[in-house]
Amino acid sequence: MAPPAATPKIRLGTASPGTRATTPETLAQLDQIAHRAAEKKIDILLLPEAYIGGYPRGTAFGCLMGSRSNEGRDEYLRYFQSAVDLGDTVGDGAGAGDAWLNKELQPTTENSNANGNGNDSDKAPRHPRGDGTREELERIAHDTGVFLVAGCIEKAGGSLYCAVVYVCPHRGIIGKRRKVMPTGTERLVWAQGSPATLRAVSTTIRGVRVNLAAVICWENYMPLVRQALYAQNVNLYLAPTADNRDAWLSLMRTVAIEGRCFVVSSNMCVPSSETVSVPAAGQTQRSVQEHHPVNDGPNSIDDDEDDFIQESPPARRRSSFKTAEGFEIALPSPPQSQPPSSRPTSSVPPTRRKSSIFDEDGNEIVLPCIDGTTSSPTTVTSPSSRAKVRAAATRGSLSMSTINGPSQTDTPTSSTTTTTATKNPAEFVSRGGSSIISPFGDVLAGPQWEDDHGIISVDVDFEDCIRGRLDLDTAGSYSRNDSFRFSVQGLDLSPLPY
Repeated sequence: MAPPAATPKIRLGTASPGTRATTPETLAQLDQIAHRAAEKKIDILLLPEAYIGGYPRGTAFGCLMGSRSNEGRDEYLRYFQSAVDLGDTVGDGAGAGDAWLNKELQPTTENSNANGNGNDSDKAPRHPRGDGTREELERIAHDTGVFLVAGCIEKAGGSLYCAVVYVCPHRGIIGKRRKVMPTGTERLVWAQGSPATLRAVSTTIRGVRVNLAAVICWENYMPLVRQALYAQNVNLYLAPTADNRDAWLSLMRTVAIEGRCFVVSSNMCVPSSETVSVPAAGQTQRSVQEHHPVNDGPNSIDDDEDDFIQESPPARRRSSFKTAEGFEIALPSPPQSQPPSSRPTSSVPPTRRKSSIFDEDGNEIVLPCIDGTTSSPTTVTSPSSRAKVRAAATRGSLSMSTINGPSQTDTPTSSTTTTTATKNPAEFVSRGGSSIISPFGDVLAGPQWEDDHGIISVDVDFEDCIRGRLDLDTAGSYSRNDSFRFSVQGLDLSPLPY
């Protein structure tokens, strides 16, 4: 049998940017990210949950059981004003569906807005529906040639929805979904979207058909939601999230194996040095505090080393930590003028007997390592590296990978090894963790920890999804459809073709 002809590779990408101070600033940042993605020849780019409009971490909007404060209502007002209006309706939680997608809804008029009856609409000026965000997203995708998938906070009527839009560079927005189950106190401010919005969409890139759909944050812990995507024969499963726990990556790997699909996850990286508060009217909410209490994950990777900006910590002479045996080890603080290029980037050597660091007083501290040869001493300079050393020392697992993290790369076809998580709550409110996973559960890129600027990407062969169906087809031959029945209200689960 002749070998199958090679199919074109598709370049998937994601990033971990934080929401900017206002929605126009966030859209301008998105424009810059999309242009950088185009320079890297990325075909499909995923951005985090609630990226446009903001994730309201840390605020309770003045609410207690049985009580709401006036100040909290003012907070909600500002958050509502910072959300985007895409020109859709409330509907049954699904909006207007195809009528909205095809731009068939009637434009708004001054009179219809004023009195609600529209009797004099022919005399009033007519305006496009929404606030122009839809048109701006479509322009960015068209100008860059990048298929964009971005999380946003959408307002419709008097409600807010955590939404995701699929923006094709040729056809504009071809789909939008609303989160069906906001997590915990998210339900205070976000309405429940209709499961009908779980409908997958298709695009064709260089002759390769890509069936894609998004599951938002902890919806991924809903097995039936995942099954709704598998049943539609998706080969690209997208997971924008606000979860930066180490456990999240294991879920993404499970989804990839379970669905025999590529998985891309994206989460914001938010340094704690950024000023955070509920925005003024018309501004976008900045992240305050992750809604999941654990804040940990593997070491970071920086895909744009030349553009990396190291946040300078408050001036101090030095810091220190104590080992499990009670010994104090001094760590140096970096100079305030330290250039980005001085950030440690060396990767872990294959084998070595020991490694060491110098403190600011010139004392060499030997660190235990796995077997091998001796490596050169290293000076710990970045604040995040010092925190990793402190965290690792407390559990007796110091190594050069703890200090420096994995090797840095800008090549889109490289793989990144997952490492043990460390906590660094003092420097990051949310540490990111964006990643790309293969249909066999292999981590192809990321996790992208503590990097709010870089873009990670990888070239993939979508026929790997079919290769994986040899032994596992969760919604087909492996599902025992003769014994189990599955349906979703308002959603056609007929599988899309490859």
